[in-house]
Amino acid sequence: MDQLRKPFFVAAVVLLALTILLEIGSLAVIGGQPASSADILSLIPIEETEVREAFDDLSESERRKLASQDRPPGMAITYLALLDGLVLFTIGLIGISLLVPEYAHGKVQGIATLVFALIVIIAGIAMIFVAVAALMLMVSLFLAVPFGTLAYLAGYGFFNTAGARIALGLLMSFKLGAAVCLVVAQQRFLQNKGLVLLILTALLGNVIISFLHGLVPGFLVSITDAIAAIVVAILAVIWAVFLLIGSIPAIIKTVT
Repeated sequence: MDQLRKPFFVAAVVLLALTILLEIGSLAVIGGQPASSADILSLIPIEETEVREAFDDLSESERRKLASQDRPPGMAITYLALLDGLVLFTIGLIGISLLVPEYAHGKVQGIATLVFALIVIIAGIAMIFVAVAALMLMVSLFLAVPFGTLAYLAGYGFFNTAGARIALGLLMSFKLGAAVCLVVAQQRFLQNKGLVLLILTALLGNVIISFLHGLVPGFLVSITDAIAAIVVAILAVIWAVFLLIGSIPAIIKTVT
């Protein structure tokens, strides 16, 4: 029971690494779906006569230009890399503590945790500001009837929900697989309440994104995706603060 089963531990680390790579790579994989001017018109509710009239007044070249503008990918899945990075880092530290002498592990654990936590806090806060700015832009455009609404629908109304759903399903499978491998590798991982709660938080991030993606009609998913990104980043920053505070006793012990 006390022996670390290295193959399963390595499998857990690999699955988490693949999870983070997929989350970062989602920017390139999950882009906005292509659309034509007819597709944009189909998103305008019938009761929104002012927006429809504004669209009808556009020339054919203006409609083509509107339909051809860039469609930014979602942010929330990428922001999950913050949470899962914390999980991978924590598991790495625990795994090292099971393999190397305590005195050697104690010398680097506190400093490494402090540095990594600071990086996540700074990156997380910056990413929150980016997501808030994107959210404000999208909401402002959507409410600026009629031309702002048209610009929003053309740029953000075609969120790739199918691709995001597939990516979230793969990510959940990888994370659950990593959790199972950890338990098989060493049952004492279950005794680490902080690690268990951190893994549950990472899984919760997936659930939050999936829920917000399915909560609204497709043309509003870009807005709820930004909200999900903000929530995920806040969770990551909170956990990073806990890690930072937890590293202080280890640093003091090393110094003294």
